[in-house]
Amino acid sequence: MPASAEPRSPAPAGQRRPAFDGHPATAGEAPAGGAARLPDFYVVGHQKCGTTALYLMLRRHPQIFMPDVKEPRFFASDLRSRFAERISAPGRARTLEDYLTLFAAAAPGQRIGEASPQYLRSREAPRLIAQARPDARIVAILREPASFLRSFHLQMVSSNVESRRDLRRALALEDARRRGRRIPRGCHHPEALLYSEHVRYVEQLRRFHAVFPREQVLVLIYDDFRADNAGTVKRVLRFLDVEQTVPVAPVQTKPLQAVRSLALHRIANALRAARTNPANAGRVARTVNALTPARLRDEDFSARWRRLAYAQPRPPSQEYMQALRRRFKGEVVALSEYLGRDLVSEWGYGDIG
Repeated sequence: MPASAEPRSPAPAGQRRPAFDGHPATAGEAPAGGAARLPDFYVVGHQKCGTTALYLMLRRHPQIFMPDVKEPRFFASDLRSRFAERISAPGRARTLEDYLTLFAAAAPGQRIGEASPQYLRSREAPRLIAQARPDARIVAILREPASFLRSFHLQMVSSNVESRRDLRRALALEDARRRGRRIPRGCHHPEALLYSEHVRYVEQLRRFHAVFPREQVLVLIYDDFRADNAGTVKRVLRFLDVEQTVPVAPVQTKPLQAVRSLALHRIANALRAARTNPANAGRVARTVNALTPARLRDEDFSARWRRLAYAQPRPPSQEYMQALRRRFKGEVVALSEYLGRDLVSEWGYGDIG
């Protein structure tokens, strides 16, 4: 049975939300007067599956409002940082009141949305979103497991979450990391490094289908988005019940580079933070940035620095990618049956034993 059908019309913009219960970060009810509005739709992931491009394209539509901050993660209450936050990260609302302020600039009649790809792997987000907005629309994007994990691993290294630059070695540490061992010192979210847990597509979709009617959940496949960007976005616009003929320019997101030197990468991130967000930067980073001569911060030097710190990703080992496909074939078979779509053939799993 397909995972989505023709959607029902969403509730009118500005409709008062139902009682909200159960979020540990909630400080109270929404402000009185009915002015506060929760999102009408949620782009729930996965990461590295086109969620950023979709977010950027949707927010160009005049009938849609999405905040400047991508990934508020408000409803992923089980995926909080393991460190106490000294200063709240921009957009990381910890209370319902703060979360609602992200959407305060929405015009009357606009569809409000947000994109937090962590919601798909969160065990709490589906239930909490459904409590807050039972009429919400959900957009999920899935990708062939081996290519997804390779891209996601590159992102984790780039984000200083993962310290193992080799995917094979990173996946081999999963058992140790489940026991709280071999976790990088600066890793805020150890659960993100349990890579195989991300490829539980059917289980993740079932959590949303358990609390939302199927017609309110749209499941996209990353390959379709890549092959027909405009057509996929029109499908999303139809699902959200907004004007489909409005031209929405495609977005090309910057491809990830592989980290060549973790030390230089961390220094670069620290200096960038000191320049763009001094309040959150460490003392050492602020000091080094202040003492760095301007000539060393110009474009030529930055280009030379990037060549030292980064490189184009090496082609993956086809032998290991095939091993990953063999490992996750059962999930692809189950997903094909669940969605009523032959992803076994489309993703090249048919000949994998």
